[in-house]
Amino acid sequence: MNKHLKQLIDLAKIDKEIDAFEPQIEEANYNYEAALAKTQSIRSDIDSLHDEIKDDQVKKAKNELHLKELAQKLEDNAKKSADVKTEREMKSLQLEEEIAKEQIVFANEEIERLDRIIDAKNEQIESAKESLVELEANLEKVKAEVDEKLSNINQERQEVFKAKEILLSDINQKGLAFYQKIRRWAKNTTVVTVEEQACMGCHMVINDKTYADAIKGEEITNCPHCGRILYVETAN
Repeated sequence: MNKHLKQLIDLAKIDKEIDAFEPQIEEANYNYEAALAKTQSIRSDIDSLHDEIKDDQVKKAKNELHLKELAQKLEDNAKKSADVKTEREMKSLQLEEEIAKEQIVFANEEIERLDRIIDAKNEQIESAKESLVELEANLEKVKAEVDEKLSNINQERQEVFKAKEILLSDINQKGLAFYQKIRRWAKNTTVVTVEEQACMGCHMVINDKTYADAIKGEEITNCPHCGRILYVETAN
């Protein structure tokens, strides 16, 4: 096989190895980011529950204030009843008293309802805090695992980069420029094998001459359909 073609095949394999590190890094980071997002979501839920409880407590306080006002009103009406002179005034006071009592019942029911809601939300907060403690402990473990994995990936990647540097120091510059031009659009399918007389980049059947040239490997052969660099794998 032509030396320059062999170098381009090796370079294509190295570039493919380098590109393969990116999804590995993304996957490793995703595990940590997913765990972090879960803890942040729980913290956000806790904050929201605290805000809701504050709103409920304001509503409760308003009802408690209303109860005091109603109690004062009943007390004032009781004093007024001693000075009532007409039946009309008496009926008016009785109506006010009935309305006030109904409002007292409603306010007390609303306070009880808000108390139940506040208690339930406080329970949710405590449960969320327990989950958060577990998740944060697990987060540290995930972070350590991710850091170790990324360190290993980086070490492997550096070794591949070194291999690429060695190869580039000896590669034919004209052939390299040609390879890089194709790689801009073909990415990791810049150099492909020929199988059953078809280019494995575009999967189109190539003519007999191109196929024969690819088998010989004496020169750099391009697919007549897509322009990718072709070669035929040989048994070692």
